[in-house]
Amino acid sequence: MTKRPLVLVSPSTQKCGVEFEDSSISLSNRYGAAIVAAGGIPVVFPGGAEMGMTSAAVERCDGVLLTGGNDVETALYASNVPGALLNTVSEPDRARDLLELELIDAAFRYRKPLLAICRGHQMLNVALGGDLIIDLRTQQPHALEHNRPDCKDGIVHEVTLTEDSLIARIMGRERLGVNSSHHQAAGKVPGSLQVTGRSSDGMVESLELRDASWSPFLLAVQFHPERLVQKHPHFLKLFKFFIRSCSLTDNQI
Repeated sequence: MTKRPLVLVSPSTQKCGVEFEDSSISLSNRYGAAIVAAGGIPVVFPGGAEMGMTSAAVERCDGVLLTGGNDVETALYASNVPGALLNTVSEPDRARDLLELELIDAAFRYRKPLLAICRGHQMLNVALGGDLIIDLRTQQPHALEHNRPDCKDGIVHEVTLTEDSLIARIMGRERLGVNSSHHQAAGKVPGSLQVTGRSSDGMVESLELRDASWSPFLLAVQFHPERLVQKHPHFLKLFKFFIRSCSLTDNQI
């Protein structure tokens, strides 16, 4: 039997959890279910872990998944932001931001496959030198309505994928209907990344490396494929390709 690869998953945090109302981690079971269905084993990274643990954890695992959640701290990518715009941003979780920056760095250093979803997509863009549109409704008033939590498990809009991009090859198509649950988006994209998917209003929906030799697998998507797997099974292809990449260690390639 083929050994199932271990995927290190970054969770959200919450100040008051179920047990003793302690500071806790929070993560939708949809991520783990998608990883398991694709042949992997999810390992949730603990909140509040010492920063030095991050590198060791990535080294021992076979891949990294960055998940959704609250907004990335604005100070990491912008300065002199007007107060009215800052008021649109959720309360920052600097500990999570710094942890995920370390996870990204370690994933590159140890050449581990990296899949980044929603907030993770935005964090990757920031980590490599890009920035974010802080609030779409304020800064891009003519954009589509991307913040549709009322339809989080259904198709909200289409994304046009770049021909022969990684995501187009995985999904087997160049137009993809997706869900949408975000009020921010990737703005300036760093030179190390390339946009491989956009919605009809021009918003960045998928990012990949320009130089694929940097990583055995890297894909960032603004939508939530883990929430679409059940009703739209073709999204499982994305997780299966990711898990297949995680199963190919440097010693096996």
